[in-house]
Amino acid sequence: MNNKISLRRLCAGIVVALGVVANAFASEPLVDVAWLKANLGNPGVVVVQVQKPADFAQAHVPGAANTDFAKSGWREERTDKVPDMLPSNLDKLVAHIGSLGVGNDSHVVLVAPGENYGDMGWATRIYWTFKVLGHDKVSILNGGMKAWTKDKTNPIEAGPAKTTPKVFVASPRMDMVASADDVRKAIAAGVLLVDSRPEDQFVGINRNPKASQNGTLPGARSLPSVWTTENGGGLFRNKAQLEKLYKIANVPTSGEQLNFCNTGHLASIGWFVSSELMGNKQAKLYDGSMVEWTLTKAGDVERKVVLD
Repeated sequence: MNNKISLRRLCAGIVVALGVVANAFASEPLVDVAWLKANLGNPGVVVVQVQKPADFAQAHVPGAANTDFAKSGWREERTDKVPDMLPSNLDKLVAHIGSLGVGNDSHVVLVAPGENYGDMGWATRIYWTFKVLGHDKVSILNGGMKAWTKDKTNPIEAGPAKTTPKVFVASPRMDMVASADDVRKAIAAGVLLVDSRPEDQFVGINRNPKASQNGTLPGARSLPSVWTTENGGGLFRNKAQLEKLYKIANVPTSGEQLNFCNTGHLASIGWFVSSELMGNKQAKLYDGSMVEWTLTKAGDVERKVVLD
């Protein structure tokens, strides 16, 4: 009898252990502070903090690598002067990813500052880039560093990153990247276009200084990315709340969809919420967005409010 009980306990222990391992390598789009704390130090998990080096040196998650959204090569100016595009040659970016200690087996957890929805967009844009590069083992810490430091018992490190470089090999999925030509075809076919910018830019009252015209893509619907986080902060809203907001914006949660903003930054939030949180795998991101569209005169612009 005792042997049978011991065997049952052993089997139960193995099942629990396997469950822990599976959970450790589960690549959910969002992970919370408790998950990260439980998996900190796991050799298969690489924490990548998205911060300026000076801020990172002051405080970061122990063992984290550091990448600078603006300066580490995630985006570049194209030869025709269109800014903030996915690099046409991915070699430098792939080398940078490897320098962070990320290999093809790594589960990457991206940690943004979490101060506002805009810096969470750094994480969603890098998340999207990992997916474009063929790497699916990637998650975002919901709430970012602000959520991590809220619990004073969570450990903090200071100083520069200490990483061991790995070899990262990209397997690009360029079908995930919508071009201006794709947008023209989408407009002709009546595909849903979703504007992730603030509403004043959507209606044409204001514009990003990098764009050359006010307005939005013809027929687009507005779903500002600031709606998708709690009070415009670093915590994404739950699915039930997001469904209500999509309904208010008259944006379906399924079917073909192109998300855009000014430079593909805030649109990555829209894409992330639609594709990863709402499960609409037909959602795509228009990389160049309104800056490329207007600078290159790629097509018409719809302006709902004209002040001059």
